[in-house]
Amino acid sequence: MSHEELRLHLEHILANARLMTLLQPILNLVDGRVMGYEALSRGPSNSPLHGPQALFRVAEQHGLLAALDWACMRTALSTFARLKLPGRLFVNLSPGSLLDASFAPAAVLAALNDAGLASSQVVVEITESAPAIDYAQLRRVVAGLRAAGVEVALDDLGEGFSSLRLWSEVKPAFVKIDKHFISGLHQDPHKLQFVRSIKLLAEGAHSMVIAEGVESTSELAVLKDLGVRYAQGYLIGRPSPVPVRLPPREVQACLQSGTVSVFPVPRKGDGLHMSAGKLAVSAPSVGALTASQDVLELMMQHPDLHAVAVVENGIPVGILHRPALLDQFITLYGRELHGRKPCRELMDDDPLVVDKATHMTELSELVVKKGKMAFTQGFIITSEGRYLGLGSGFDLMREVTEMQIVAARYANPLSGLPGNVPLQEHMERLLVNEQTFVTAYFDLDHFKPYNDVYGFRRGDDIIQLLSRIMRESCNPELDFVGHIGGDDFVVLFQSLDWEVRCHGMLARFDRECLALFNPEHVAAGGYRSEDRRGTMTFHALVSLSIGAVLVDPTHFHQYQEIARAAAEAKRMAKRADGSSLFIDQRKMPFGRKLAPDEALPLANCA
Repeated sequence: MSHEELRLHLEHILANARLMTLLQPILNLVDGRVMGYEALSRGPSNSPLHGPQALFRVAEQHGLLAALDWACMRTALSTFARLKLPGRLFVNLSPGSLLDASFAPAAVLAALNDAGLASSQVVVEITESAPAIDYAQLRRVVAGLRAAGVEVALDDLGEGFSSLRLWSEVKPAFVKIDKHFISGLHQDPHKLQFVRSIKLLAEGAHSMVIAEGVESTSELAVLKDLGVRYAQGYLIGRPSPVPVRLPPREVQACLQSGTVSVFPVPRKGDGLHMSAGKLAVSAPSVGALTASQDVLELMMQHPDLHAVAVVENGIPVGILHRPALLDQFITLYGRELHGRKPCRELMDDDPLVVDKATHMTELSELVVKKGKMAFTQGFIITSEGRYLGLGSGFDLMREVTEMQIVAARYANPLSGLPGNVPLQEHMERLLVNEQTFVTAYFDLDHFKPYNDVYGFRRGDDIIQLLSRIMRESCNPELDFVGHIGGDDFVVLFQSLDWEVRCHGMLARFDRECLALFNPEHVAAGGYRSEDRRGTMTFHALVSLSIGAVLVDPTHFHQYQEIARAAAEAKRMAKRADGSSLFIDQRKMPFGRKLAPDEALPLANCA
């Protein structure tokens, strides 16, 4: 269809109320109940405007967005009321429509009254779709809605160019995290840190977080353990004309499970050596005499630009921040007053300028010293004094977060497995949640003689072999595998078949490690080398000892108690010849059932 035909088609849809509303449930992860539904509008099923993208794009092109939003809201209100659904209805509105006079609080309340709904039943969800927003007017409109009892939510946080400012301006009751940051959350430490940071920000701003796009129980489990209150997505319920009122059984089982999810941790990283050049985003620049209205047009052509650098002869002399420039033009007669002025009159002539070789830690300190403006609106990156590109506070925060994750003892550089700090954090989470689990301490026997005979490089090969076997033998969503240093490893098992997995690792290690010995040593079952006293002694081939302890929250309360018990169990395992598993049976082992008349002696269960 031509543009004109699409316009006529849209007008026909609006005139004849041919829109339909699909509703998607939003789940409370604390009590497992549906707390509300998001209304998602569609055109007629046989129409080229059935899909929301085409529908709203045509409306925006022809100045009919406010009319379409009103029609969508009325359809959503009547559908929600007719179905007598529990909880709240989330209705999407663009900032432009919300600022339209037709959406005055009195008009919204009248529409609610016509549908037989109370103001407390509806949440206006602001979609981020406008490059220029009159924040002062938006604050007034939101305040009016709030005074009338209608709460506000911010949609798709993390997508677009102004979501953080929009959050600070409207102070929403709900903040929705964009589905990009939820997809694969259980496998991506950076997404995990982003969601965790947003949750902390929300708590400080008195907002509640809703995670969008949840499609797997693994993602849901991590959100639950992070303390995110609400979630929606295909796993919970797809958009439907008649939506579900109860979550699926697999969702209920996930929420009721006492299992503590294993948070992802980077295996290796060089974040400490990163420099500002990694943050540089190639962006157009302008000269000091460029007309301000031309800079505005440039920003409209590049909606992702948070700023434009002002450059003379390749050297940056200032920066024009998007919000500051837009604020000048949205005022009455703003274009007439400022449009023809050279942009140097509106630029910030004292921007933060850093060389691409500046280390992230130093850059962070400079941004903090410069103040909030440098963080929220960006800085200029140069190469040997000449303009290279722009950097943003958000990207800086992301990279610094990565550095913090991989710093210190968070990841062992040899195996790539998490180290002492994340191990202790995960164990404390298990204890806080009163979860029964098994702590298994893995240690290589006769490892020092092997290093003496074969050298440290081959010693590293055995450690890497063991780490690979452990990683491949454990359930990554239930079992935390940690490398606490040298040839010592720890697994915190929640898998019920943990004992079978341990025996499998013992057998696999004995089999695969033979390739790391000379054939004559394998045939002899060992080799001669000096012991700790300098005496030539025969040493057996390297073997593996595992000491396992059931951690029952009624008997163990602190990390140190568990560490001592696991070390003692490992010591007992090392008494046996060859690879062995010792299970401390003074407490009933997790996932293992004994006959009523079977005794529980302290015994070697190799």
